[in-house]
Amino acid sequence: MSATRTYVGPLVVTVAYVVVYYAMIVNQLLVRTRLRREYRARGESFDRYFGADREMLAADRWAGNMLEHMPPFLVLLWLNAIFVGPRDATWAGAAYVSSRLIYPFVMGRRLGKGIPSRILFATVLGYLVLAYLLVRVVVAVATA
Repeated sequence: MSATRTYVGPLVVTVAYVVVYYAMIVNQLLVRTRLRREYRARGESFDRYFGADREMLAADRWAGNMLEHMPPFLVLLWLNAIFVGPRDATWAGAAYVSSRLIYPFVMGRRLGKGIPSRILFATVLGYLVLAYLLVRVVVAVATA
């Protein structure tokens, strides 16, 4: 069996994660561009990095969350695919990508004074998947 066929699941999960990441980057760009126009129309200055626009903060948080978790997720996904098995890595990876997909919906389009508690659903799900992948790799190495 070819490596591509063996690892098609983890490959699809990896591509899906990258697509979701870039979708969030594009969202940042669209929000920033729209807000610049809105601020300009009101005669105000839009400060991208030091302003407190709640919608821009949310867009930044969505993309930042994806970026912060990308290295550990992809490393653990591929360590599992190679050393434990691609099928379970694929299912765990799909669950993880799903947790990142729902993150913007549970956070909302605008950050308020605090982060909504419903965000814990996506966050805890993501951390549980990462812990699962980590434990599986440690057990595989320990029993090899």
